[in-house]
Amino acid sequence: MKKIGLILLLLVGISAQAQTKSELLKHYEAFYNQMRLQGDVDGVINALTHLNILSPSPERNDTLAYIYANDNQHLQALNTIGIEKNENDSDLAVQVKAISLKALNQPKRALEQFEILNKRDPNPYLAYEMADLKIQTGDNAGAAANIEYGIANATNDMKYAFYERQQPYEVSLKAALLHLKALVQFNNDQSNIDQALATIDEALKISPNFNLAGLSKQALQSRKETPETQE
Repeated sequence: MKKIGLILLLLVGISAQAQTKSELLKHYEAFYNQMRLQGDVDGVINALTHLNILSPSPERNDTLAYIYANDNQHLQALNTIGIEKNENDSDLAVQVKAISLKALNQPKRALEQFEILNKRDPNPYLAYEMADLKIQTGDNAGAAANIEYGIANATNDMKYAFYERQQPYEVSLKAALLHLKALVQFNNDQSNIDQALATIDEALKISPNFNLAGLSKQALQSRKETPETQE
């Protein structure tokens, strides 16, 4: 009888735990939906973290990392999904790793993630990102190939955002790619500054508001006018 009593008590305990977990899941699912409606990022992160603890899910984990990254909490995003190169990752996970690693000044690791995305769905935006990272890592030939692909496939309605000024702004993606092309030209032949300047002028003709290209033009003109001060 004692054994039967213990078994019944154990079953009741398990049932109560299952019921409590089910109720908590419902609570945090409702809480998550409400935080989304209110646009409360911290609340959404809180809800997803609790849901992941109660019922772990790769999809939910990727979503949590994405929300962190979208809120510029890139270290937290990477702590959530890791930094490893994994061909089996979801598109969302790879995108988060790529964006966050780039934001944290890890160009080589970011490039690995962008290359995975490019294998799955090549497009001019990924071409720009890869070219930018390849310039940073010294692969000018690889950058040039990405730039030419991007220019050939970018359409006039494609825009790219820049944040080096206090107020972010957008320019034509083609103009952004031409700016990178000018940087590659200069890196490949620093004695032919006019070539790079002409390419930057092409970019500025398309997007006159392109502040970063204007700064690059000033720097190149200064280098051209005072070559003796340059190494």
